[in-house]
Amino acid sequence: MDFSTPAPAEAFRAELRRWLAENLDDRTRAAGGRLGARGEQLEILREWNHRLADAGYAAIAWPVEYGGRGAGVMEQVVWTEEMHRARAPATLNPIGLSNIAPAIMEHGTEEQKRRFLPRMLRGDDIWCQGFSEPDAGSDLASLRTAALREGDHYLVSGQKVWNTLGDVATHCELLVRTDPQAPKHRGISCLLVDMSLPGVEVRPIVTISGEESFHELFFDRVRVPRSALLGPENEGWRVAMTTLNHERGGVASLHLQVRQRIQDLIQGARALEIDGRPATQEPALRERLARLYLEGELLKLLSDRALSAVIHGRAGAEGSLVKLVWSHADQRVTEVASDVFGPEGLHGEHGRIRLYARSYTLAGGTTQVNKNVVAQRVLGLPRSH
Repeated sequence: MDFSTPAPAEAFRAELRRWLAENLDDRTRAAGGRLGARGEQLEILREWNHRLADAGYAAIAWPVEYGGRGAGVMEQVVWTEEMHRARAPATLNPIGLSNIAPAIMEHGTEEQKRRFLPRMLRGDDIWCQGFSEPDAGSDLASLRTAALREGDHYLVSGQKVWNTLGDVATHCELLVRTDPQAPKHRGISCLLVDMSLPGVEVRPIVTISGEESFHELFFDRVRVPRSALLGPENEGWRVAMTTLNHERGGVASLHLQVRQRIQDLIQGARALEIDGRPATQEPALRERLARLYLEGELLKLLSDRALSAVIHGRAGAEGSLVKLVWSHADQRVTEVASDVFGPEGLHGEHGRIRLYARSYTLAGGTTQVNKNVVAQRVLGLPRSH
């Protein structure tokens, strides 16, 4: 595995680091953090998004003609590392920029590209994905939200669930069934829906942590213009796979977040005394912290391997391996935090993250789906029947 950073990527690192030092202030840094900003925080981050876009740092992997830099994989890695190092807020459109934009670039009309991409890049519009349904999660092709063609419009009726950013999104990449008689993978279409249209309702889903991170979307005979169709009618499955491939392709940078949290936990344990000595000297806790540290380093190794495969054109099941290790490692960070801090580890930010972390084995591809990918593509096991 050759993972040395080439000179052009290191030059980009120096450029970006200088720009962040000159443009990132504490007010902007403090506004970042959780996904889905609201109120004043949203406006601070929108201003930050504008600055990133104007400097060419909002979506560096996009082609130059759409406002990006045409950056390669290593430049994208450098961008992620430097943004993390500076604790700089991400863009307002993590789903739109990384997942939906590539689908629009590949399958969209020129009018759709001109209309949607510039505003998405700057954060003027925020996008969400309307994919999963109550009875169509991992088996996405079983979706039943219907779109009936009526003249120059589709009448859309149905429900979507586990939608991220639904309450602040201005647009939605929506999968609908346009041919109920076709095989389930072939009767699906993709619509780019304006969330302000009459008949669209957004309801929060209150999670176990008390947050409203996810939403349900309801569509009651929403009139969506046919010009909102992304790709050919009844070929939305190809569009969906373009979106999902980019979604799962981003897991290689997840180790940064996990390893930072592990380091913060170790530092917290060093500062905490148990029976007059640092918690890191208590044998049982020391062993758990050491094991957790090694899990973080394993995750980095797997991430580097996945990136190396992409660079050399061998991308396969590596992303599923990274996702598996990441989701379980991040959950174990919260468990060890409870061991270190005792009851205090169940309150405040530690407690919130521990509850929220249960979703990590579901979000971005469930553990079961990723295990199947690894079993079939790495171990060569047959499909179950």
